[in-house]
Amino acid sequence: MALRLAGAYTKPLAPNFSQRLQDLSHPSESDSPKNTHFKITLHRSAISLGDRIKGTLESLGIHRRFQTVYHRHTPETAGKILAVKELVQVENVPEHLVRTKQQQTLDRAAKRGYQVVRSRREEII
Repeated sequence: MALRLAGAYTKPLAPNFSQRLQDLSHPSESDSPKNTHFKITLHRSAISLGDRIKGTLESLGIHRRFQTVYHRHTPETAGKILAVKELVQVENVPEHLVRTKQQQTLDRAAKRGYQVVRSRREEII
């Protein structure tokens, strides 16, 4: 059986096709944590751009290239991101992946090439 829509013939959909499609496009919430924050990284410099763009970046807390900041999903933050969308890279991340500035610094720090076994200072005291 064929259906006629706007001058074209189409085949009927397979049984339960729409249900399978809906299951694929909407994973259950238990599968993945809900994204609650924007991870914003500045990739292009704003040196030659106007004061409004520079002010927007400053209000987001971004001061130099490749700096990453995290902000909650809010309409204000989304509007600021849209104003500088050509300069930044944005990812949606869940709350457990949000890193503080100190945590980001520790993640970048290189491991020491040695391990302190004991200190001479402790023997003197």
